[in-house]
Amino acid sequence: MQKIPLMLAEPNMVLARDVFRGDSPAGMPVCGKGTVLSDTLIARLDHLDIQSIYVEGHPVWADGDRSLDDVLRDLDKRFEKVADDPLTTKLYDIYKAYLIKSMGDDGGRKA
Repeated sequence: MQKIPLMLAEPNMVLARDVFRGDSPAGMPVCGKGTVLSDTLIARLDHLDIQSIYVEGHPVWADGDRSLDDVLRDLDKRFEKVADDPLTTKLYDIYKAYLIKSMGDDGGRKA
């Protein structure tokens, strides 16, 4: 999941969270999680002055962003000294699964 400015949103991206007017989750959602974006919907969200949205994967890459492989290599390096501890290994597995789910198996990059 990645938070992006609405101006970087593109058709066929999928919302990872509900979108609320004024970024306040106290009210009714303007658009629901799992909605596939279209040009029309992006324009409508812009008209409602929505500044940012959460989308599935990691579709927008900026300078300094790291790929899923890079992040997983760093995770392996951080946990290598405690690999024999079963509780720490469980934490490693949970965190690795979260990274893969949030960034996507392909790192969120479009093919």
